[in-house]
Amino acid sequence: MEKFNRLNDLYFKKLLGDIKRKNLTLSFLNGILNKDDENYFTDITFLDKDNEPLTLDGKLSKLDIRADLNDGTQVDIEVQVCPFKLMAERSLYYWSKMYSEQLEKGAEYKKLKKAIAINLLAFDYLEDEQYWHNIYNLLNVKSHNKLTDHIEIHFLELPKFTLKDMRKIRASEAWIAYFSGKYSKKELEEIAMKTPAIKEAVEFEDTFLQDKIERRAYEQREKAIRDYYSYMNSYKEEGIKEGIEKVVINGLKEGININIISQITKLSIKDIEKIKIKLNL
Repeated sequence: MEKFNRLNDLYFKKLLGDIKRKNLTLSFLNGILNKDDENYFTDITFLDKDNEPLTLDGKLSKLDIRADLNDGTQVDIEVQVCPFKLMAERSLYYWSKMYSEQLEKGAEYKKLKKAIAINLLAFDYLEDEQYWHNIYNLLNVKSHNKLTDHIEIHFLELPKFTLKDMRKIRASEAWIAYFSGKYSKKELEEIAMKTPAIKEAVEFEDTFLQDKIERRAYEQREKAIRDYYSYMNSYKEEGIKEGIEKVVINGLKEGININIISQITKLSIKDIEKIKIKLNL
């Protein structure tokens, strides 16, 4: 089969969204959040968010894992495989819902716990940032002092990730190396020596692919993503074509020389002449 996509929503949810493998989810979260032995998350409770998305965008691009950690911290993991320009706005929206849903009517604000949004992206999103892992808080624009530690939003951009030193690999890097798909099974075995959870993830992956039903569902998801990209590219090309034709028509109506229109639109003189005859200009 083609290169296995570990960000496939079906596979990702089964790997990190299943209580049977909560040790893997905890390994991922503790690594990404840079927890040490003193403040390591020791347990996780998954919230029921298993409803299948109904929209094309939801089905192809978004995965939602919502959970409570042992100290009350709320966490939301989103996977986005298709480029989406409004990731910051969407992440903030989901974060706000996660934060506000903690309180029942009449409850005290002191009961609110920290809420963390983690966005795992298969594309470059933050154009001004070179590092693959960027964290955002609520800060004073002058002093840079943090207003509260209750808000924390992470963006993990897989295309920007490069493993610099296999011998000094951190847990966060091990997990991103795994999900990036840039490293071979042999390299992952070496990584697993530093982060045993990766070995378990690879073993689960093998079991997953041997299951005919699971593999078929995975392949259907991948086909849907390919079809989506094909549709969007066709739509974009058609839009460009219509835009160029509009420039030609406006230019002809304004009496602009055909040679100049050709230089601007990159269309041949012959094609522009056809448009001119068609519109009787």
